[in-house]
Amino acid sequence: MNEARPAILVLGAGGHGKAVLDLLLAGGAWRIAGVVDAAPRVQAVLGVPVLGDEAALPGLAAAGVGAAHPAIGHNAQRLAAAARLLAAGFALPALVHPAAILGHGATLGDGAAVLARAVVGPEARIGRLALVNTGAIVEHDCEVGEGAHIAPGAVLAGGVRIGAGAMVGAGAVIRPGVAVGAGAIIGAGAAVLADVPPGAIYGGVPAQALRA
Repeated sequence: MNEARPAILVLGAGGHGKAVLDLLLAGGAWRIAGVVDAAPRVQAVLGVPVLGDEAALPGLAAAGVGAAHPAIGHNAQRLAAAARLLAAGFALPALVHPAAILGHGATLGDGAAVLARAVVGPEARIGRLALVNTGAIVEHDCEVGEGAHIAPGAVLAGGVRIGAGAMVGAGAVIRPGVAVGAGAIIGAGAAVLADVPPGAIYGGVPAQALRA
């Protein structure tokens, strides 16, 4: 029965790799083929074997492992890893922890991940390769762009728009309807009450520009 499950490979043996493996182990829908890392330093993660570096990718694809996930927390590095996985022939399914909540009409792009106890509200849109981390809340009608990261415990109130590659730090809160530009960084614990330009760094309560 277990062998009938589709196989998936995890790229990344670091902390976020551990979180993605925890998601897969909790869900049970996938058979984990193993872990690959650009520079392996351990032999296993959560009991799942590390199979080597990325030179192993073509052989794994040829052996019938059809899916993979780039388990890298850094946004740009995650996107680059995804491109390498696609080039090697892997599909990038969206992954959702069984302890997460998805509202009606919520959508997830390819390669997105929603971790434990996160909430994605009704008709929210999570972009390709975006990460909604542990305990984050993305309320109704929000839009999270490609490759963005909503860190643990962050809260996006209704209708918030997060640009591609942006980072919303742990415990940050963003007011309804606010837009955070592409590549912007919101510091941990910030309270964002107004729009944030692309590429800016904001922090504090209320949030102010630390670098524009």
